Amino acid sequence: MNAIWARMNAKWIETYRDELVERYPVLKPLSKDFYDAACILAGAYTGGKKLLVCGNGGSAADADHIVGELMKSFAIPRPLPEALKQKITRADPETGGYIAGRLQRGYPAIALTGHSALISAYANDEDPSLVYAQQVAGYGTPGDVFLGISTSGNSRNVTAAALTAKALGLAVLGLTGEGGGKLRAYCDVCLAVPAKETYRVQELHLPVYHCLCLALEKTLAPLDS
Repeated sequence: MNAIWARMNAKWIETYRDELVERYPVLKPLSKDFYDAACILAGAYTGGKKLLVCGNGGSAADADHIVGELMKSFAIPRPLPEALKQKITRADPETGGYIAGRLQRGYPAIALTGHSALISAYANDEDPSLVYAQQVAGYGTPGDVFLGISTSGNSRNVTAAALTAKALGLAVLGLTGEGGGKLRAYCDVCLAVPAKETYRVQELHLPVYHCLCLALEKTLAPLDS
């Protein structure tokens, strides 16, 4: 039902997809995949689910960047729902109103790249290539979405996490370079940009995920009131 809702309310997804292709014609082959990925994410968020995202190096920075756009206002105001504002205000009439008026609605997203104590402990005690898979096993629940970012599509820690996510019933998205690599086999949707050199792939990843975040924010805005 959530996926159906997302497709029925996909005006903004279509708008930002078209804008993306207009600004970056090289991404036109990704039009359907962009639409499908955005609908999967919107459907998950309407169902109260979350996004888990990871990558390595520049892709790890992209994972953090995506979480930053989703967990606070990006392009439009995202105030808390009025009912939640009132709860916070009632909890402490002196300071609650100030806090409630400045907090923003966040779309739950976790970058698996930033938990240094967990990552270093698991890498030391077990297998460094499974540090993201371990977190997916701990955080992931059916209906969540996993996004693996890999310019080659072959990063072992990302593909292991994608396999784990698929097994646990998460929707799996990939953001890769040309072809999609080994990651594609685990993806429900793989956004494989048409470039091979790492820096060129990353240059195209940015507008793709920015437009995804914009489309989500606009699509979900009516639910935030």
